[in-house]
Amino acid sequence: MIVLSPTAVREIARLKSKQSHTDARLRVRVREGGCAALYYDLHFDETFSADDRTCEFEGIPLIVDGASLPYVEGLTIDYTEDLMGGGFRFYNPHAERTCSCGHSFVPQNDPSSH
Repeated sequence: MIVLSPTAVREIARLKSKQSHTDARLRVRVREGGCAALYYDLHFDETFSADDRTCEFEGIPLIVDGASLPYVEGLTIDYTEDLMGGGFRFYNPHAERTCSCGHSFVPQNDPSSH
């Protein structure tokens, strides 16, 4: 399960309201690369694959692909603003360490092999 902070829910709802397709869901996935081994990829998506899992948190519909699921299970997504602007922050129980940008991480081990 992915948890969204109240500020993340508000920001995602604001961003979604600007989408031309109101049925798009927020896709949460990890991809290889970034400053560390993996990085988070968030975007709105209307398409589904056979291995996708869907859920809803506080009215925000989410999609996670099967390959990303072990890496994002238990993930908390927050949104903060400071003098440099706003951005999503990720708190992942599966991360051994994160890079300074906070969008990339090294997993503790390979949870997809369990």
